[in-house]
Amino acid sequence: MPEEEKKEEVKEEGEEKVSEEEKEAPEEEIKPEIPESLEKWVPKTELGKKVFNGEITDINQILEQGIKIREPEIVDKLLPDLKHELILIGGRTGKGGGIQRIPIRITAKVTKSGKRFNYGAFVVVGNEDGIVGIGMGKAKEPRLAIEKALRRAKLNLIKVKRGCGSWECSCGEEHSIPYKTEGKCGSVRVVLMPAPKGVGLVCDDESKKLFRLAGIKDIWVKTFGATYTRFSLIRAMFNALKNLYLYDRG
Repeated sequence: MPEEEKKEEVKEEGEEKVSEEEKEAPEEEIKPEIPESLEKWVPKTELGKKVFNGEITDINQILEQGIKIREPEIVDKLLPDLKHELILIGGRTGKGGGIQRIPIRITAKVTKSGKRFNYGAFVVVGNEDGIVGIGMGKAKEPRLAIEKALRRAKLNLIKVKRGCGSWECSCGEEHSIPYKTEGKCGSVRVVLMPAPKGVGLVCDDESKKLFRLAGIKDIWVKTFGATYTRFSLIRAMFNALKNLYLYDRG
């Protein structure tokens, strides 16, 4: 009997030692998931090689120097939290009549063999902190069109100059734009004016997506021309935001 008790005590002591070692062992670090595009990425440009090797770690270094981004993987690596939204550029017949807006624009070509459909998508990307981009993509499938538009938007990023240019506010925070600016695309011309804090985004719902992803919370917008063409409208606003930083650089 005493021998059995000793064996049980030895086992219990061993179990306690193991549990103490497990407690003292450091927890494994949870590494963020790497996108598939980055795992298979082989940089082809000099800029891509610098980003891949860790020589460039901030995308502002690229945008401030005006270097052209030619690989979307550069943006994926430097801005992993980049967000995107689809602009409603398409339309179809609604249930009660009229036109229902959809994010995919569908066009058809009539041939002898039948109709051939083509799809287009318009995407806005941004980090909600002064960086935004737009891109248009066309393909024979909706998914491919969205992917192409997203890839082009990443290659078309700009840095937006933010500030508080309204005489009614003068808080000094980066909630609006620093001064009045204009942009044009096709027949559409837009004028962006700084607004005081709390006004919000005074524009249509689709334009709000652009300003929201650019990190602008308050702005006044005045539009002229055929504003029902969403692509021209968003492009004109994008050009206006682009002019802010161009003016700032002189």
